[in-house]
Parts: sequence; structure tokens; C-alpha cells
Amino acid sequence: MTPLDLAGYLIAVLMTAVALWRMPAALWGDEEDKRRRALWGCYAGFAAALWTKTRAVRIALNDSAVTDLAVLIKHYTATIAILAILSYIVAIYGQYPDAGTVPRHVRFARAIQQVAAKASIATLVLLTVLFFTVVDRSVPSDRFVADHAGQWGATLYMSVFYLYLGAASAVCAYQWALATAGAGLRHLRVGLGMMTFAMFIGVGYTVSRTLFLWVSVVDTPSKSFALHFDEITEAAQVVLFAFFAVGASIPALSKGRRRAKLWRAQVKLHGLWRELMTAFPEQPFDPPASLARELTRFDTPADLRIDRWAADIADAVEKLRHYVDDTLLPAAKAAAADGSTDPDRAGPLAEAYWIKAALTAKNSGAPASTAAAVETQHATDQDGEVAWLVRVATAYRTVPQDRAAQVLADAAPAPSTATAAPRTASTEETA
Repeated sequence: MTPLDLAGYLIAVLMTAVALWRMPAALWGDEEDKRRRALWGCYAGFAAALWTKTRAVRIALNDSAVTDLAVLIKHYTATIAILAILSYIVAIYGQYPDAGTVPRHVRFARAIQQVAAKASIATLVLLTVLFFTVVDRSVPSDRFVADHAGQWGATLYMSVFYLYLGAASAVCAYQWALATAGAGLRHLRVGLGMMTFAMFIGVGYTVSRTLFLWVSVVDTPSKSFALHFDEITEAAQVVLFAFFAVGASIPALSKGRRRAKLWRAQVKLHGLWRELMTAFPEQPFDPPASLARELTRFDTPADLRIDRWAADIADAVEKLRHYVDDTLLPAAKAAAADGSTDPDRAGPLAEAYWIKAALTAKNSGAPASTAAAVETQHATDQDGEVAWLVRVATAYRTVPQDRAAQVLADAAPAPSTATAAPRTASTEETA
């Protein structure tokens, strides 16, 4: 296996990883993510095309009943991927209010929208016809361009594909160059810059290969020169896809980090949330499930699910106030002070003691009455509230059930003097 073959496998794996990573957001995300479904289609299409270029796959397909089948499948999938990326560009850059002056790049995107689908269909039909009629496929090839250099049928076939690929690369380079210049965020600017550079390589790749094929028709090159040229341009395409895959991933890293943060919050909140929802089954939208099931729910975005959990926990705590007395709050604070000398941990630990003791009272059959006093937390926003609940849930896991029961017992109110006085008066009257 040559270094170029190894690079082909690595870039196919990289593009496949990007496609799989972006698939959940594209298929099950919000409206903004669904708009990027076209971009995900581009990743998936190019991933399939790159796999047909790997040594094992292309040899197996080229030696099949349909000679050089890998070439046709590669061009089919690449054409679909190009249509997907053009659709994405139209969706992102073609939207603009009708009133007022429409920017040039928006007019350009709208013009592309008019011809992209028709050009893709025409390209697929023409490639199919040329592949089965004028391309010499009497002998299976390994490097299609090098092996068919000097043949007019293969040159015509590849020229049709390169015309479509080169035009699409130029469109992407133009739009992404404008977007790079106007990007305010550094990571977005870097990502778009890498994608723009990749598309300029794409333009150079298609132009150089088209010129090579047509010059070869006039003056057939040597086998070694054709193979060397093919390997150089293939290496350039590997660089192209590397820049494209990495550049397309950089702008999504900030969202990826936020999703990872939300997943970690779900992991930490799940135990507390599930216990409270089990105690109050009418509270959640759906019955609480295992952590693995909750983490694999793609019908609801993670941020919305965390917001729901935070609201569910807050509502459950509010209901628990009716099952305990005001004395539970100081008892929980005292237990937290005994359990931790860290003032930053004492607050969440005190609330964890209060929740677990109140939940014990409720599960033990305590009657509901007036709401007891609780410590008020002043979160400035939703993220602040979630961060506090994560600290409470973390502390909650460290509170043993018997310790919570002891805190509840310590908080039991002493008999009131109002109850004792009648008993004394009654004793005196009897005497």
C-alpha cells in the first residue's frame, strides 16, 4: 500500500466521522440545524465518494461485472454531494428581504438556485450515457485518468464531470470568501477560510486535470508521466478534503462544546430528577427513563430537555415544601455544616439534605399542609439555575438515606406550649 492509498483511507474515515457527527443535528435538530441538512448531505455524499476511491473498494468495484463501476459510483455520489452543498449555499446566502437593494452575492445565490438541480440531473444523465457508450472499458483500470490518458471518450466523460465540479467549486469559493471577510467570530473566520482554500484547490484540480486530458488526446503522454500526474493531483484532492472537513467542523465546535456541556449536565441531574419525578409522576411530560435512554432521545434538543428538567425539579421542590416544617431548613444547614467545611459546597449540600429529607417525609406518608420555608436561590439566568442544580444533584448523590432520615427526625418540632397549657389547666380542675 502506497502513502497515497493510506491517505485515501484516512481522509475517507475523516469525512465519514464528520458526517456521522453532524447527522443527529441535521436530522433531529431544531429549524436552524435542519436547514443544515443539505450540508450534512454533502458530507455523506463525499464520504461515499471517497470510499469508492480507496484501493480495496475501487479494485473490487472495477473488477466487477460492470467494468470501472467505482468511477461511475464515485461520480454519482460526488454529483449529489455537490448539489447538496449548492443547496446549502442557497439556503444560507440566498435569503434576504425583498425590499431594498439585494446584495450581489444574494442575487448570485438565487441564480444558482435556478440551475443547480437541473444541471445536476443533466450531468448524471450525460455521465451515464457517456460511460456506457464512448468510454473504453475493455480492461479494468486502477487509476482511471492515467490509464485512459489520450482516449477521447474518457476525456469527454471526465470533462463533463470536471465542468460541473469546477463550476461548483468556484461558486463555493466565491461565497465562502465573502463570508470569511464578513465573519465576526474568529473560529468562524478560520473555518470558512479553510473551506475557501479547499475550494480554490478544487478549481485548480479540475482545471489541471481537464487540460491534461485534452492535451493527452493530441499528444499521448508516457505511462509513467500520466501516473505521476494522477498521483500529484490525487494528493492535492486529499489535501482539499482535509481542509474542507476540518474547516467545516471548526464553526460547529462551539455548539459541540455546548452540547457536551448539556450532556454532562444531564448525567449529573438525572439521578435527582428521576427520584423526584418518581415521587411526582404527574409532573414530567414523559415518564422518567434510564440515563442511557434519556441521553439518546433525539426528538427533543438537549438544551430544551435540560430546561424542562430544571423546571420539573423546581416544581417538585415546591410541592415537597408542603410535607415538612420550617424546622427542616436549619436542620439541613446544620447537617451540611457538619459534613463540609467548604462554604461553596455547604449551600448545595444543605439543599440536597433538605430535598432528600423532605422526599423521605413524603414517601413515609406525611400529610400535606402549609408550605415550609426554603432557601431562595437568586440565579441570574437559566444557565445559572442549571449550574446550581448540577451542584445540588452532585451533593445529593453523597447523602445517605439514613442520614437524611436522621435530619428529618432532628427537624421534628417539639410539642407546643399551646397544647401543654390546656393539659395543665385540666389537671388543676381535676384536683
